[in-house]
Amino acid sequence: MLVFLLSIVIGLLMVIVFRYTSDQKAIRVAKDHLKAHLLAVRLFQDQLQVVLISYWRIVRSTGNYLRLAFKPVLYISVPLILLMVQVDRYLGYSPIQVGQSFLVEARVSDANALDQASLRLPQGLSLTAPPVHVPASNEIIWRIVSEEAGTHEVGIETGDQSASKSLAVSSGIDRISPVRLSGRWWERIFVSGESALPANSPVQSIAINYPERTISFAWLEWNWIWLFFVLSLIFGFLFKTVLRIEI
Repeated sequence: MLVFLLSIVIGLLMVIVFRYTSDQKAIRVAKDHLKAHLLAVRLFQDQLQVVLISYWRIVRSTGNYLRLAFKPVLYISVPLILLMVQVDRYLGYSPIQVGQSFLVEARVSDANALDQASLRLPQGLSLTAPPVHVPASNEIIWRIVSEEAGTHEVGIETGDQSASKSLAVSSGIDRISPVRLSGRWWERIFVSGESALPANSPVQSIAINYPERTISFAWLEWNWIWLFFVLSLIFGFLFKTVLRIEI
């Protein structure tokens, strides 16, 4: 339901933004020229010279249309991407359920830190298996079970230093950050909802394998992003027709 409502709102906003950031008259002319050249190919298909000239004009008209559409698409796409990154924090993954087992994976800077790494768990979480070390990638993996709902902090200690990662245990919709990273601010924008790990920490990343959320719609299981794109395009074209906006 949330994705459905979001798609309606974004579909309407997209066509409105396109309307007021584009040259509607020029787009209409470019589309008319394109249709005329396509018609010429069909009508004069037995005249090679006319067909070749029409194909060239089709390419030129398409390029002109893309040039006219570039600015409004840019105005739409940049804020839309930023919005989707934020919404994905809530709809991209499901929180861990009470009684559900999950993995905590930590990557450290070197083999020495790998040998020293240990897990610190708050009340409501417990370890269910010994840690697994992966020397080839300097990773260590713990299997944990949740016993209590809420937001918890899972700690990784390496010698006298420590780093932590938030964990959401809930049966509803929560803001989820699947990984906490050190540095890499550009990557953090898209995949992490937390601040960077301390710069001097040997821990490079801490990840929790949250289950991906799927949405049942039209007899299929959808990732919310694909469903959002399909629905927003459908509603966008509906609003475009109703409001008589050239796209």
